[in-house]
Amino acid sequence: MSLARSLMDAAAARFGWRRVYRDTTHLDALLAEQIDTAYTEAADHAALATAKHDDVLAVQPGVLDVRGRILADVLYLEGVLTGARNRDLAPELIERLEDAVEHGHELTELLAATIRTTATHAASGVPGSAAGLRARPTRNSPPPASARPDAPLSDATSR
Repeated sequence: MSLARSLMDAAAARFGWRRVYRDTTHLDALLAEQIDTAYTEAADHAALATAKHDDVLAVQPGVLDVRGRILADVLYLEGVLTGARNRDLAPELIERLEDAVEHGHELTELLAATIRTTATHAASGVPGSAAGLRARPTRNSPPPASARPDAPLSDATSR
């Protein structure tokens, strides 16, 4: 995305305006750009996950966050779907939105099951499932010493 275009988009967004496209060629380029950006920004996720997710509870906070963001987006899409239905927009658009909303809810259910699995394995004493509170690892720094499985919990973190 060019600097001028991104500045125009940022300025327009301040007024609640968004760019729309009437040509699928431009949309396809935008979608490809989104994919490239996402993969570029996520290049080190696998290494970080391998290094920092050493037991089942270490996975839990990040998956909880992802589920919350996805659920919020799915609920937004439900509103878009309701608006599309109320305004009798194109049936194909409504069908696509219905599919996206359904898929989004399925994804949040899968993530909820994943989150429950972390707690189940932690409670069962399965190796690699140390109990206790966890600080969510960040991309730029190691977790604090209090987040280590062998670190004692302070009064502030045990509530």
